[in-house]
Amino acid sequence: MGTAQSTKRKHKSAHQSTAQKEAKFSKGMADQKDRLEDFKVQTVKNTSISSAQLRQHNEHSRDRASKRLSTDSNGTSDGGVGSSTPVELTALEESFRRFAIHGDTRATGKDLHGKNWSKLCKDCGVIDGKSITLTDVDIVFSKVKKKSCRTITYDEFKVALGELARKKYKDKTEEEAEAEVFKLIEGKTPVIAGVTRAVASPTVNRLTDPTKFTGSHKERFDGTGRGKGKAGRVDLVDTSGYVSGYKHRGTYEKKVTKPTTAKPM
Repeated sequence: MGTAQSTKRKHKSAHQSTAQKEAKFSKGMADQKDRLEDFKVQTVKNTSISSAQLRQHNEHSRDRASKRLSTDSNGTSDGGVGSSTPVELTALEESFRRFAIHGDTRATGKDLHGKNWSKLCKDCGVIDGKSITLTDVDIVFSKVKKKSCRTITYDEFKVALGELARKKYKDKTEEEAEAEVFKLIEGKTPVIAGVTRAVASPTVNRLTDPTKFTGSHKERFDGTGRGKGKAGRVDLVDTSGYVSGYKHRGTYEKKVTKPTTAKPM
């Protein structure tokens, strides 16, 4: 009797524990489902925020690019060394940049100092010694440049050329005078001074003609005037076994190997 009751209690407790486990499992599944839904909602919110931020960043980058392109098209640059420059330059601006960097490895080509300004006017023929002198060029340079600067920009450069043009071509209008001065500078490059040039003269030709050399100097060249190299500078030892100055050198083998001809009977 007691054994049957104990068996029933065991079955009842086991049934209750199984029901409790199922209830906990279903509750855990429901919680997991709720967390999954919350995760999806948060993901959607974060995605919308990030996309909005990306759109703002892309719009900002697009604005910067449009500003840079507009700056380049105007021929200016809002930066220092390494900033963007216009792709196409006029012939006048190209000459300005060439003279601006002449003799200065650190120059950027955006401004021109007084020394190269004077050289530009001299090399391009702006200075003629009559209506335009070196003093006039220096005065115009000091007039157009800023007080705190030692160089002039491209715009100030054109203003300075206009000042010189009105003084150089007094019989022409202001536009025609500027056009004439611009033509003198367009496409020009700095003239490099101090280059040694060959001088053609009878004295130089006689001294550089090796066929007229005598003595030991004559031994350094062959009959065509070409240098012999080491053979013309150093006494080479003859180890052939022949006496120096022997005229029949190399004829012994020919005599020994001379073919014999049969005498007619």
